[in-house]
Order: sequence, then C-alpha cells, then structure tokens
Amino acid sequence: MIPVRDTIPSRHPPVAVMAIIGCNIGVFLIELALPEASLRRLFYLFGMVPARYSHPEWARALGFPADNLWPFLTSMFLHGGWMHIVSNMWFLWLFGDNVEDRMGPLRFTIFYLLCGIAAGLLHWFTNPDSTVPAVGASGAIAGVMGAYFLLFPYSTVICFFPLFFIPWFFELPAFIYLGIWFLTQLHSGTLSLVGPGAVGGVAWWAHIGGFVAGMLLLPLFVRPRKARRPLALDEFGLEGAWGRGIRWRS
Repeated sequence: MIPVRDTIPSRHPPVAVMAIIGCNIGVFLIELALPEASLRRLFYLFGMVPARYSHPEWARALGFPADNLWPFLTSMFLHGGWMHIVSNMWFLWLFGDNVEDRMGPLRFTIFYLLCGIAAGLLHWFTNPDSTVPAVGASGAIAGVMGAYFLLFPYSTVICFFPLFFIPWFFELPAFIYLGIWFLTQLHSGTLSLVGPGAVGGVAWWAHIGGFVAGMLLLPLFVRPRKARRPLALDEFGLEGAWGRGIRWRS
C-alpha cells in the first residue's frame, strides 16, 4: 500500500524538506563513490551501533570511540541502497511539506532532528547488544508522520496497490493510513523482541520511537495560530475530506 499523494496543498515552498532531501541525496552520492570496505567503515563510524554504547570495551577494541554521540545524528543521513533512500525521501516529501507549513522551516528542521535522535535512542534501548549499524532517515520521517497524524487526521491519502499486476488506486483518511502503518511497525517490533530471526533486519522500534516522539514534540513546535496558514477544506473533519474528493470527481 504505497501512498501517492495527499489532498492538502502546501501554502509555502517546503524549504526545509527540500534541504533535508538534498543533504540525504548528497551523502548517498558520496556513498556510491566509496569502495565497499570504506563504505562499511563509514556505516560503523557514523551509523547507530547500539553495542558501541552498551559495551564500550567492545567498541574500543575495534577502534570506535564509545563516547562519540554524533552517530545519533549522522546515522539519519546514511542509506543502505536505492530503494531505501527513494522510499524514505518520498515519504518525507509527501508528509513533510504540510507539517513544515505549520511549523516554519527552522522549527521543522529542529523537530525533524530531535525525532531522529529519539528514534535512535529507542532503537538502542530495545537492541542494546546489536553490532549492526542502523542507518536511514526513517525514524525522523516517522516523527513527521506522527505530527501529520495529529495535525491532519482527516486529510485524504491516495494510495496505490498492485492487485494481480493491475494498478489499484484508492483513498484513505490519513488517520486510518497512518494508524495502520503504526500498528504494523508495532506488531513487527514486538516480534523482533522475540528473537532476531522473527522479522527482517529493520529498525522497527526506531520507527515507533520517531512516530511517538513526533506526536509528543508537536505542541512545542507548531507556530502560534496567528502565524499559521488558513486551513484547507479537508483539515476541518472527515466530511470535508470526502466532500473535497467528491468535488474533484464532478
């Protein structure tokens, strides 16, 4: 179930979102130019390796300074492949512009980084012995999705699903789409606590931590009401969301 677009137009250019996407793409291009050994070392130095902080003697034996906290920040600008970065940047572009509208570029950037750090902290807490670097912006982007969940619950998300090789497009209220997304992360995260073989190598708890952090931090970063843009039709309630969709089809 791939989100294609939402129905709320942004009122201002998403400057911060575009800058963050540009930084991620720039770092990814550097990754592509590195040989495999250098790339692996890059991930271990700047990715979030939980055991580095839980077992500092192990980190020192391998030459990784255990007191370096920068990986909680730098890990969210590293990606493991084309699909990883494309999917992350698409979700950021889709949900980030409207959240930035309600915060402003500077507040949004700080909010985004804090959500990413919170995601890394929960990943460390739930996987303290992991020696695998966790990289990617998905934890920070989950925070943006958590903020969107509270700010625009009744906007419409147009989704795509390949049904027996037939493209199927349908609409869902944002609170249903994001609610389903969060529950799948929670389900997979719970299974991951059973054993490392229970689910794939995805930092599920980083997604959960980012989403929850986004909801909790939102009140601190939303601009005062006088500084906000006017509400779009599908921000008023469920009737407005579907009413807007009906007018589009008429």
